[in-house]
Formats: sequence, structure tokens, C-alpha cells
Amino acid sequence: MLESEIISENLDELAAVLAETSDKSLIADFFIDIFTPAERSNIASRWALIKALNKKTPQRTIAKDLGLSLCKITRGSKELRKPNSALAKILQKLDAL
Repeated sequence: MLESEIISENLDELAAVLAETSDKSLIADFFIDIFTPAERSNIASRWALIKALNKKTPQRTIAKDLGLSLCKITRGSKELRKPNSALAKILQKLDAL
């Protein structure tokens, strides 16, 4: 099996398990168990970036506030603008909470 197939298979499985898990505490504990502090920080920063872009915060403000590169911010912005963007769909779920 190719490395990309292994990655895809495992990400699909993880997504399926998380989609069936409604226990927020369990998911938070899972993140603590599986990710290093640096990885959790990176994920949290990317989530903050996406939420800020969704609120139409200027990219330079996001860069200053979150300490992120403009390249990373531009990438997030492009992903949000894609047709059928998964990021946009997830943000809609956040808005519904």
C-alpha cells in the first residue's frame, strides 16, 4: 500500500470515529493524548486564523495578532474561497452552535 493510501485510510477512519463522537470532553482529551503541545498550538492557531478570516479581519491584523505569516493566512483565505470549501462548511456548523 502506498504511503498516501495509508494516510488517506487513517484520516478517513479518524474522521468517521470523530463524527460519531458527541462527547466534547473525550475529543479534547483525545487531542491532548495524540498531539504534542506544539501540534495542539499549531492546530489552535490555524483554527483562530480561519475564524478571523471568516469574520473578514484584515490579513495583516491576523498576522500581527496571531503571529502567523502572510503566506499561511493567504493559503487559508484561498481555501475558504474554494467552491464547496470544507472549511466554510465547518464554519457554518460553528455559526449554528
